[in-house]
Amino acid sequence: MRKKYLVLTLTLIVALAMALTGCASGGSSGSSSSAAGKTLIFGRGADTTSLDPAAVTDGESFRVTQNVFDTLVSYDYSKQSTNVIPSLATSWTITNGGKTYTFKLRKGVKFQDGTDFNAQAVVFNFDRWMNGKASGQFAYFPSMFGGYKGDPGLVIQNVTASDANTVVFDLTRPSAPFLKNLAMSPFAISSPAAIKKYGKNYGTTAAVGTGAYVFKSWKRNDTITLTKNKSYWKSGFPKLDTLVFKVIPDNSARLNALKNGEIDMMDGVNPSDVSGLKGNNQLQVYYRPPMNVAYLGFNVTMKPFDNPKVRQALNMAVDKQGIIKAFYNGQAQAATNPMPPSLLGYDNSITPYPYDLTAAKKLLADAGYPNGFSTTLYTMANPRDYMPEPQNVAQSIQSTFGKIGVKVNIVTVEWSSYIDKLMKGGIPMYIMGWTGDNGDPDNFLYTLLDKDSIGSNNFSFYSNDQLHNILISAQSQTNDAQRVALYNQAQVILHNDAPWVPLVYAKPVLVGKSTITGYKPSPTGTEPFENISIK
Repeated sequence: MRKKYLVLTLTLIVALAMALTGCASGGSSGSSSSAAGKTLIFGRGADTTSLDPAAVTDGESFRVTQNVFDTLVSYDYSKQSTNVIPSLATSWTITNGGKTYTFKLRKGVKFQDGTDFNAQAVVFNFDRWMNGKASGQFAYFPSMFGGYKGDPGLVIQNVTASDANTVVFDLTRPSAPFLKNLAMSPFAISSPAAIKKYGKNYGTTAAVGTGAYVFKSWKRNDTITLTKNKSYWKSGFPKLDTLVFKVIPDNSARLNALKNGEIDMMDGVNPSDVSGLKGNNQLQVYYRPPMNVAYLGFNVTMKPFDNPKVRQALNMAVDKQGIIKAFYNGQAQAATNPMPPSLLGYDNSITPYPYDLTAAKKLLADAGYPNGFSTTLYTMANPRDYMPEPQNVAQSIQSTFGKIGVKVNIVTVEWSSYIDKLMKGGIPMYIMGWTGDNGDPDNFLYTLLDKDSIGSNNFSFYSNDQLHNILISAQSQTNDAQRVALYNQAQVILHNDAPWVPLVYAKPVLVGKSTITGYKPSPTGTEPFENISIK
């Protein structure tokens, strides 16, 4: 009898345990809210290139690093705004005619390796970036701050720690976008101890910040896994225990993975799929506030693209409206200028180049190419927020260029090596795009097209001294009306010189499970996931 009762008791215990396990498991194979905690899997089109935020320029890297690291100041992500708010710095004062910034730092913050965050750590990071000219490793730094140490354009004169919790930046001149630049992901603060420990492997085998999540593992071209920083300085955050970034290159395959419960959220939704998603009560659609431009760029140091008439002719041989209709499902606006209309100083008075093949062919003849020429167009293999179907857009350009005698060979490159190839030059024509980092026009015009940015984000190797002087003057102005006037001048120069064909300003779409709360897409293209939760 006792044996029978023992068997019944064990059976009840096992049944109860299974029931409790079933209640805790949450449901889908993609996410879990088990006893181990909540996991969110984010599907994306391409892998990260490095986890050292200072060493990259691509959004797929920043999407991850933004959750591992913090910056001195941040954007107001809760309001989907690029207004600057405190982060690792709790307050700041601006003195000396706008040339000295003094930051008071948050006390008691630890890096994820247990070492102290303090003013000396900030100085270490900026010294590392400012002295990076020999390696060329920190491409974003010169494109935002005017160069490396020793370069005449560098706006940062020195960075010093006046005490453990105070850091002082002395500038060579006032810089209107300086605070917004500091909030950018590439200027997040790393652990000096980790950088010294891992050396050249920092960013591949280790990444140590003060952020909401800790880097756990990276399976190349597959997944990056982050776990909750239990010592995070923001009490009660993050709300997830595990955050996984999953690479699924094809947009349609990624959407199927979401519908099948293999992932919880994704970007890169095909515009043609959006209307069908809105009726699915298991999903929710998000629109990223538009602050981007997709463009066709020319390497102006290579023939025949060294001739402005050729570049102007090709501007007239791109059917932007056809591209928008075919590949954006109308969810984009034809671009005229190299910066989006939402930014300060956008010039509405500039007349866009018409789509006019007859005029384009005549201008090519005037430039000395009556029979056209042959060239190569490079494009990325992976979809981007601003370019959901890069290969199809390349084929559209190939088709219309062929009608004016320009024969185009298309070369497709994986995203992980595409930017590196563009930075090194030797590519005559390329498709690219940019999502603004900080909401300032400087982040488009200076960062992408100034001579100081050659070797970093200026893939066209375009240099114009008049433009440079205007952009530096615009940086140094604090009066918005004066900045607008200068940026209008800059856009006229760029329109006439035509180093690009601005293609579209896109309206990016993301989609996630209906059980996700707390997510607000940022106009910068990436955002922290500390406030996100999933049931």
